[in-house]
Amino acid sequence: MTHLECARCGRTYDADQIMNLCACGGPLLVRYDLKAAGAAVRPADLAGRVTSLWRYREVLPVRSDEHIVTLGEGMTPLLPVRRLGESLGLPRLMLKDEGVNPTGTFKARGAAVGMSRARELGIRKVAMPTNGNAGGAWSAYGARAGIEVTLVMPVDAPAMSVLEAVAVGARAYMVRGQITDAGAIVARSAKVHDWFEAATLKEPYRIEGKKTMGYEIAEQLGWRLPDAILYPTGGGVGIIGIYKAIREMMELGWLPDDARMPRLVAVQAAGCAPIVKAFYEGKDASEKWEGAETVAQGIRVPKALGDFLVLEAVRATGGTCVAVPDEDTLWGLQQISRTEGLFICPEGAALVGAARMLREKGWLKPEDRVVLLNTGAGIKYPDILRPELPVLEKDATI
Repeated sequence: MTHLECARCGRTYDADQIMNLCACGGPLLVRYDLKAAGAAVRPADLAGRVTSLWRYREVLPVRSDEHIVTLGEGMTPLLPVRRLGESLGLPRLMLKDEGVNPTGTFKARGAAVGMSRARELGIRKVAMPTNGNAGGAWSAYGARAGIEVTLVMPVDAPAMSVLEAVAVGARAYMVRGQITDAGAIVARSAKVHDWFEAATLKEPYRIEGKKTMGYEIAEQLGWRLPDAILYPTGGGVGIIGIYKAIREMMELGWLPDDARMPRLVAVQAAGCAPIVKAFYEGKDASEKWEGAETVAQGIRVPKALGDFLVLEAVRATGGTCVAVPDEDTLWGLQQISRTEGLFICPEGAALVGAARMLREKGWLKPEDRVVLLNTGAGIKYPDILRPELPVLEKDATI
């Protein structure tokens, strides 16, 4: 790690001072001496390392190992989903399953690196708005690190995430509104209570944990890249991180000379699709989406701070944006559960609907190697499906 750089104006900052946003209001990205890292470490050197995201130690922002806070996050499986793929006309379809992470979602990656760096910088109190899963993850890693965590979340946040956060000791509040309303409360309260504000992209280190999904996909495919990656997009940190990772790997020299960027696809819910709307209107940033509503609560983000970075990543890779109706998300959840035995989160299920739409339009071809990046476990959403089962008497025969 060499410095922090504003993604909007390019201004640089000392990486060893506590930072939120650039003076211009833009998010800060961590930069590295990739030439030195590439000379010191080659892909073959990773083989004997720990099977967690910390195997990519040289491109992560914690200076001393003593500050690493870990629960074993990362190196999640990349699974062929052949039966589902064949039904969609995509026989080379794969799914990376982040639901097996600690706390059940990909949020564990950002929390692990974010909390590790917070610990190293001497931060003792963290606060953030959350739709649920990020709050649960940051609370768990905060407990592990000995850092106090305060959360503000919408009143309809998933019950399992609320339970998780409270169980591990977070101070949690609920707001009658959206995550943007929760964020405003945190921002107004942070200075009063001396909290470090860890909202999405308001600190530089969450994205560094999430970018490791990109490193893992490349390593799991033998340092080859897929043709397309579909990603459920709310705040957008995951897709921004994967794009950052691939660019870093190219500069590190870890990819073949003929490596081509996968087309990145930002998938949103039809009931909250500000980035999709901006993409098709040719805009560089989105407008706040009013009346946001979807069963996929993790991507219910009316206005993302990093929307311009998502749009940049999608356009630079020749990708696209897709808005998926809730009925297609629920259809996707049923399809992947019954054909592959994978009970994934609704955000991940939206990708199945998006893949079907893109295949029907011819945007995805049968020969394409496509990765669906499922961001969490379905068991974190116990109310998403409500089966009604027949009740038998004790002497019944079926």
